[in-house]
Order: sequence, then C-alpha cells, then structure tokens
Amino acid sequence: MYLLVKRIMDICLAGIALLALSPLLIPVAVILRFTGEEEIFFKQKRLGYKNKDIYVWKFATMLKNSPFSGTITAKNDPRILPFGRFLRSTKINELPQLINILTGDLSLVGPRPLTTEAFSLYPEELKPFIYQTKPGLTGIGSVVFCNEEEILANSGKDVRQCYKEDIMPVKGALEMWYQGNISLFTDLKLVVLTAVAIIKPGNTLHTKWFKDLPVERGVPAAQSEP
Repeated sequence: MYLLVKRIMDICLAGIALLALSPLLIPVAVILRFTGEEEIFFKQKRLGYKNKDIYVWKFATMLKNSPFSGTITAKNDPRILPFGRFLRSTKINELPQLINILTGDLSLVGPRPLTTEAFSLYPEELKPFIYQTKPGLTGIGSVVFCNEEEILANSGKDVRQCYKEDIMPVKGALEMWYQGNISLFTDLKLVVLTAVAIIKPGNTLHTKWFKDLPVERGVPAAQSEP
C-alpha cells in the first residue's frame, strides 16, 4: 500500500511542482540557451532501482566534455560555468528530474541515483542494498550532505579519496537507516528538511527530527552544531 500511495504522491507533487515552478524554470532555460555553451539540459546515465541504468535530466552547468574529467564535483571545480555555480548552489539544476519522477525512474524521496564512478566508492558490503528502493530527487543522504561540494573542496584530500573515506561510508549508513525507517511520514519530513537545507545549508534540524540516525566517525564538522 505504501508503494502505491507513494507513486500517486510522486505523480501529483511532481506535476504540481513543474507547473508552480515554470515561471522559474523557463527563464533559467532561456538564460542557459544564450550563455555558456548554449546547452539547456544535460542527460546523464546513473544507477537506478536494483542497480539498473537510468538517465536523469539536469540543467547544464558544466563544460560539455566534463564527464571525461570525472563525475565527482567539488565546489571550486573549474569545469563549472558561471551561471552553473548559481544553479548548483541553489539546487535548481536538479529540478528537471521532476520529469524523471513522472516517468517513474525516480521517486520524490529515496537514495540519490549516482554515476557508476561515484557508486563504486560505497563500501562493498552496502552496494547490493542501496537501490533496493527506488532512488529519489532527495533523501536523507542529500539532506545531511547538502553542502557536499563544499566538503570536497575544503577537505584537503583528493576528491575521490574524500568521497570514499569521509562521505560514502556515512551516506551508505544513512541510506540503510532510511530503508529501515521508510514511511510516508519519513518521506514528508525529508521533503521539508530538503527545503530547509537549501535555505540554510549546514543546519542540523535532521538530527532533531530523526534522533536515531547512525553516528559514525567521518561525519563532516560542517554538519555539527555550531
């Protein structure tokens, strides 16, 4: 019953969001068409439900040959175009994935669909389980690591090393927590927490709403109470 209700909610909320956000999405598309490399959308292969390939839509924010330089991106990455920095910092670049929700490749809430490169950095023992639930536009990993690009830029480590050692073990534990606590109420709270994280990156409201989140060494200091 949960899956049926969740799918109905996904369709309704994604449809409403596309209509409500059209006054924002249309100007963004126009600006992209006449700036940077004149590309509006970027379609990227990622891993979806049960590790099957899907293609997600995003607003174009980087140079066209970016995938050949790796798919893990830090905040100061020179491949990011000027307007793209704004789109990425506000998460507006992710909004075309509302189309993926309507087509059924994504849900509103779930583990973020990753590229094969990024997924390979999850701990081996977690890889078979991450996508046993449909990936989402947002999720607990996205909320806790809402400033992921900043963490990568400031870690002092190679981007891949930081991702593998500091981020992915914690993200994996968070996604396992989500699957153990999955419910419509959890999903609704994560939607609200996502909005709060965009407005106030680094906030710790999620630790108050979800008091049983896994706590591990490696959680970035930016996620701790000031």
